[in-house]
Amino acid sequence: MSVLPSTKELREKRAYLSAMQFPPMRFVDLHQDFAFSSFAGRDVIGGNVQSSLKSLSSFQEVVVFGSLFPHVYTDDERGEALTAFYTTPNQATFSSADLLWAGIRFYLYLERSGKACLVRSLSDVNGDGVRILLSLEGTDVLRDPLDLYPLWELGVRAVGLTWNYDTKFAASRRSKRDYGLTGEGEELVKIANGLGMILDVAHSSKKTVIDVCSASKRPVIASHANVSKVKEHGRNLDDEELEAIVKTDGVVGITAIPPTLPTNDLRGLLENMNYVGETFGWRHVALGTDFLGIREENLPQGFEDVSKVVDLARELEGRAEQVLWENPIRVIRAHL
Repeated sequence: MSVLPSTKELREKRAYLSAMQFPPMRFVDLHQDFAFSSFAGRDVIGGNVQSSLKSLSSFQEVVVFGSLFPHVYTDDERGEALTAFYTTPNQATFSSADLLWAGIRFYLYLERSGKACLVRSLSDVNGDGVRILLSLEGTDVLRDPLDLYPLWELGVRAVGLTWNYDTKFAASRRSKRDYGLTGEGEELVKIANGLGMILDVAHSSKKTVIDVCSASKRPVIASHANVSKVKEHGRNLDDEELEAIVKTDGVVGITAIPPTLPTNDLRGLLENMNYVGETFGWRHVALGTDFLGIREENLPQGFEDVSKVVDLARELEGRAEQVLWENPIRVIRAHL
């Protein structure tokens, strides 16, 4: 039997919420597509888009995992499909390697020009301005596990095992035969652990998720993923996968990707957060919006851009600081 809150309780809650002044507040977003979106012609520095450095700078402190997304091909049906979906014909002359280097140059430019600070060490996490932690989305472009070393020197601090396609290192979420982590993939995990590079299993197959979590000596993240018990979808994680991530003391970045939500609104995100928090512990809940990677016409109602993180924080009430800051920062501290 549910008990309705008393008038006094409602008054106290309203007073509490009104006292929460947002911004200033601080948060970590485990996945945004700054570079890729910039290549598509969007103004991610000062524009009125899903996320920009200008809008992020209104927050007290913010760390964003900035994706390196080298995934447009030119010589086959896959490339045509990607270009059609992301509407980026200007990238038709780019190879995957070109896109990787262009992405790195873009983020280094933001740093050199004083528009953002790249997170290379723990001392870079706190402070004024937007902090960007570089994250490679998929290992397709890598030839060897040793490629992580030069990427580390260039500032990359997180690596996703796959995007939507299988690689020589691991099977993806769309794999027709889930072979999990390969021998070279195991070596990549070992090198990443040694460097302190965060391992990300968003987009990875179930066996890859289990294998990576079993092999890793440090916390593992799913930077932008939701829960299959809340909404059945190929990108969403089942309880076995969630448990594997939790056992590493990692976090799941609940995401705003519309097809993965039970309802395409802020409530849909909260439902996923509540499931992970109540089932596995709030210590393992984080945010990974995928802003700048979501099509404009399909953004979740009430969570259309980064300013709406304020509303998410209000809904989370006393858990906001833990979910939006403390949990992901704990994982970063375990690596850098």
